[in-house]
Amino acid sequence: MNANREKTIFLTGRKGFIGRNLHEYLSPKYTVLAPSHKELELLDQEEVKRYFQDNRIDIVIHSATTPSHRKIREPKETAYRNLRIFFNIVRNSPHFSKMIFVGSGAEYGIQKDIINVKETSFDSCVPEDEHGFSKYVCSKYIERADKIVNLRLFGIFGKYEDYQIRFISNVICKAIYNLPLTMKQNRVFSYLFMDDFLKIIDYFIGNAQQQKIYNVVPGEKIELIDIARTVNEISGKNLDINVRLPGMGREYTADNSLLVQEIKGLRFTPMREAITKFYNWYEENRHAIDEKLLLHDP
Repeated sequence: MNANREKTIFLTGRKGFIGRNLHEYLSPKYTVLAPSHKELELLDQEEVKRYFQDNRIDIVIHSATTPSHRKIREPKETAYRNLRIFFNIVRNSPHFSKMIFVGSGAEYGIQKDIINVKETSFDSCVPEDEHGFSKYVCSKYIERADKIVNLRLFGIFGKYEDYQIRFISNVICKAIYNLPLTMKQNRVFSYLFMDDFLKIIDYFIGNAQQQKIYNVVPGEKIELIDIARTVNEISGKNLDINVRLPGMGREYTADNSLLVQEIKGLRFTPMREAITKFYNWYEENRHAIDEKLLLHDP
């Protein structure tokens, strides 16, 4: 019997991009409890309490969040909902040994450039958006809490993301359909390939960490324009690359020193290799791409 099967993981946000990947990756290795919204209302503290009382849970992976992106206006009470869910879970900490919180670079405040930011720079400002503010409050709690580790993501890409709004998926799908590769404005990101994130999650499931908060980014930074050029090269095409606004948008990058000190020998997939794998996945699944959804900039 696989010894990992004796470890039970409670995963939130299974239907989301990150949660779906986590569920697919972890289920063959662990016992994974990932109730749907209908099965468990995370906003209801009594429901959450009963769930923890009724199930033996070793590890919580909290990836659920109220969605906020250009396809929808930021929902009212985003911060309230995110914080209520977080605290409904952490108040049951006697029932689990560790919680892995999927955090965000937005905790540093996306109203300004975030450039090679270190974890020690946290709380240099308070985020102005509700999503970032809710993650910020959770981080302030985690700083003083036991049993919780915060893995801050900046940019992450991989299968099952929304190709209509997520840049790397969007330009890959456009290349497959021979459409111009478009973007609102060039920016610099610390993009993480989903395959690498899943391995990092596995490490934190099985090991006691030295720190409470980590920037989970590769050492390699990349401009959006260079991603588009790489997609062009991988596709073997010479599609137009159109940038609507001049100049550079706000940078969104971080320092990963604490992470590479924690996980000895950690290797990140080089961006070209990652984009190639991702391009090939979309080619294999092109039947699921709706070309009409590609006609707007992400």
